[in-house]
Amino acid sequence: MHGYDVLLPSREEAQRLQSMLENCRVRHFRDNGHTILLEGGFDIVTTIKGAEYYRRSSQTDFIADYLPPTPSELKKILDSFGILNFANLVMLSTLPDGKIVRGLAGLPEEGPVVLVGYHMLMALELVPLVAGVLSSTGINLRGLGHPFLFNKYSEQLLPESSLFDVCRILGAVPVTTFNFYKLLSEKHFVLLYPGGAREVLHRKGEEYKLFWPEQPEFVRMASRFGAKIIPFGVVGEDDICDVLLDYNDLLKLPFYDIMDKKLNKDSVKLRADCTGEIQNQPIHPMVVLPKVPGRFYFIFGKPIETRGREMELTEKENAQHMYLHVKSEVENCIKYLKEKREEDPYRSILPRLLYQAVHGHNAEIPTFEL
Repeated sequence: MHGYDVLLPSREEAQRLQSMLENCRVRHFRDNGHTILLEGGFDIVTTIKGAEYYRRSSQTDFIADYLPPTPSELKKILDSFGILNFANLVMLSTLPDGKIVRGLAGLPEEGPVVLVGYHMLMALELVPLVAGVLSSTGINLRGLGHPFLFNKYSEQLLPESSLFDVCRILGAVPVTTFNFYKLLSEKHFVLLYPGGAREVLHRKGEEYKLFWPEQPEFVRMASRFGAKIIPFGVVGEDDICDVLLDYNDLLKLPFYDIMDKKLNKDSVKLRADCTGEIQNQPIHPMVVLPKVPGRFYFIFGKPIETRGREMELTEKENAQHMYLHVKSEVENCIKYLKEKREEDPYRSILPRLLYQAVHGHNAEIPTFEL
């Protein structure tokens, strides 16, 4: 749909067609006119990929149908998340001998690998993480995402569906056992968040708290393929924004229950068999107050081997022990970053801007001593 179409009522026509065609999705291009296909800056292939209409066969296959983002697509995605570009990522990794280094030398060169970590508020870390790893190493992380991100009816409830498209272009697939199995069998790097929507949509005062289910959901599958498990942590959300209204606050607003029912009416119940807060996490908007951007810090922990332990980890007790070990490592990663960022002279944006003014815009900004 073209935002500046002066010849045809594009918005009304798009809505009419969407109501008539079963397999139809609408995309808004507010800065384009009637001759959108002839205008620079518009890429029909990117739009097809984002809407999940690219197919290699007559059947939908989220793994086989995927085309990695091109350099121009990656740049466009990063440019669209302008405020996060000022967060000046610090990426650390851990070598097999336990030494922490700046950069991603600690990541394995080949899969299968399962990266397991903390999901930041509103998934603020997702685009910088996936784009940062891809641009630095060429490794395309394939995230297991909530089905809400792949539902065409979910898009109609939100004013902007571009975030959904970004997730798909960067490699996200619906979180199912089959997709997890196929990704590992083809030796991909799988990005997994056990805390899921509960961490992304956490309440006030719950930043950096893990909400993992009790069951060791990923350990046995990882061990089946001898995949390395890499725990990771990320901090910085509290330097980007504050939560003004969380789910508890929204429920107190007049008429919010109507939106709540629309957002969650047909949503897939991913963890209906779980207990506690992780069970049936509702989807809801977040109201936040942006801050002058601080800095994002990532650390990838020491790779945990499962190869050769397939039989050992089929036993429930051993799998549970491994699961708790991974969770503990993620918590340690978060704790390490929260402590070390206090030593970073460039945590605030002003010192970073001054450093770039002297050394150039593309200069790598220093951080704390390792």
